[in-house]
Amino acid sequence: MSKLNRRDFMKSSLMAGAAFAMATPFSRARGANNDIRIAVVGIGGQGGGHCRQWSNMQGVRLVAICDPDETQMNNIRLGGGGGGGFARRGMPGEQPQPIQQPQQELQKYTDVRKLLENKEIDAISSATPNHWHSLVTVWACQAGKDVYIEKPASHEIWEGRKMVEAARKYNRIVQLGTQKRSSEAHKQAFEWIHAGNLGAIKWVRGLCYKMRGPGSNGIVTAANGPNPLPPTINYDLWCGPAEMEPLRRTQLHYAWHWVWNTGCGDIGNQGPHEMDLARWALGDNAKGLPERVFSFGGRFGVFDAGETPNTIVSFYDYKPAPLIFEVRGLPPMKGARGMDRFPKTSIEIGIVVQCENGFWAAGDGGGAVYNNDGTQTDIRFSGGGGGSHYANFIKAVRSRKIEDLNADIEIGHISTSLSHMGNISYRLGMKKTPDEIKAAIGDNAEMLDSFERTLANLTANEVDLEKEPITIGPMLTMDPKTERFTGEFSEWANMYVKRNYREPYVVPDAV
Repeated sequence: MSKLNRRDFMKSSLMAGAAFAMATPFSRARGANNDIRIAVVGIGGQGGGHCRQWSNMQGVRLVAICDPDETQMNNIRLGGGGGGGFARRGMPGEQPQPIQQPQQELQKYTDVRKLLENKEIDAISSATPNHWHSLVTVWACQAGKDVYIEKPASHEIWEGRKMVEAARKYNRIVQLGTQKRSSEAHKQAFEWIHAGNLGAIKWVRGLCYKMRGPGSNGIVTAANGPNPLPPTINYDLWCGPAEMEPLRRTQLHYAWHWVWNTGCGDIGNQGPHEMDLARWALGDNAKGLPERVFSFGGRFGVFDAGETPNTIVSFYDYKPAPLIFEVRGLPPMKGARGMDRFPKTSIEIGIVVQCENGFWAAGDGGGAVYNNDGTQTDIRFSGGGGGSHYANFIKAVRSRKIEDLNADIEIGHISTSLSHMGNISYRLGMKKTPDEIKAAIGDNAEMLDSFERTLANLTANEVDLEKEPITIGPMLTMDPKTERFTGEFSEWANMYVKRNYREPYVVPDAV
């Protein structure tokens, strides 16, 4: 789009809505029933879940949906459930799930810019692929809409900060979909730990042991030459800010997670959930970005067209206690079902907070407190696992108070940026032998422990490390104030802090 056209668009729609939003809490006069009118952008598996949440919530009306793939939108249909319920077709093999609350006829859009011109919409709820998260949030804030945005907050560090700036400039409520921030059980656990009941924290580990090996949905099937696109998709709109590359995989949807142009791997998929909990556990010492990071890992055992690692361990040098994040995509041994558990726990996905006098570990729910020998105590925390996160967003939309949000965009931006930092070190890495990696890790006892367990997992899966060597990235130094890398390797690392945008889908320098 030319500069003239972009300026005309902003004047005629987004900026007009933004100016109105500065004067009033909402983008239009409230209806007599005081309902908040919401639109869902991105109608895939997660977007269908958003539709169900809003359709079944008191005081909220789902009025519009948006997706550049008409098939995705057509899978949400009127009918059934006593007249007016919606049904949604989710991931392959998943049965349609009914939405019970009666609704008016949904407005449907393929272009989110057209949706944002609608002043009858108060807020958007977005579950697009990662590469759209920042731009759709900035545009929505400019249009006077509040935003519930799925994790990760962004596709790069720089654009996450622009989301924060847009939310503040236009007085918008922006919540990240890290649902465990609304868990009363986690709040109780961290207050108990911070009170010193287990002594000082020694380290925190975030864990994502999720099957991304042969036969799983972590595979990006290779194709000889470009594949045909689904006939119902506007591929220009689907790519948006990303490069409009030919489709060199057989599956467009979901498999975008494992390609750098659109996704961030599992450290950026599941990672922001557990990174966020780990930062919460570390408290004031982890309010911003850490000053140092390095990673090791690789894409093992799949031989596909994917690019992101299915195994990666990243070290975040918070003081006095570090954060280590482990992604493992292969089972306990070749051909096995299920995934490993972290030692002394039953945790596959979650966090472990190791303290002087014991540790707390949690997957779903409130977790448990353990003695250092691994025996469980009778200490438990309860109070919900985060299901009220959507309602928390609506509460803040009504109050107009950022402090009412459990996962304000700035909190989400920092937690997401940890994932990006780990990926950046990995992407600058070199393939090394196990002995070379051990030497590079040196006396970092926690990373050495992670490496030894990772090496055992790869060996059990019969990974030939001569053909598929492990990559270890450099130790990078981050300036938490500027959110840019400094020192050795910074010239290359900062190339990954901000992407090259494709016109007209550009996150602006000045939001």
